[in-house]
Amino acid sequence: MKQEKNLKLPNFFRSYFWDIEFNKLKTKTHSSLVIKRVLDRGNLRDIRWLVKTYGKDAIKEVVMKTRDLARPTCNFWADVLDLDKSKIPCLQKPYFPIHFGLSS
Repeated sequence: MKQEKNLKLPNFFRSYFWDIEFNKLKTKTHSSLVIKRVLDRGNLRDIRWLVKTYGKDAIKEVVMKTRDLARPTCNFWADVLDLDKSKIPCLQKPYFPIHFGLSS
């Protein structure tokens, strides 16, 4: 990860974190959450900040490990980062358990 200091997030991200106490968020401590939210909801300025702050490798790592991103977001970033779509969790077929009482 490129980010070494644990800084507060820029105020222009406040609207992306409506459900969290924004002033407690830190760039290093909450890196995965920040990366996911900005990838899903950010604009070009936000994405530039993300790449500058964390680097492409950290962004790739989040995309390769999470199921929390929207499918279109995952698909887009897989193309941009040249990732193998068959290995990205959020692009895999969802797991649906068989409910009790149903037979196969």
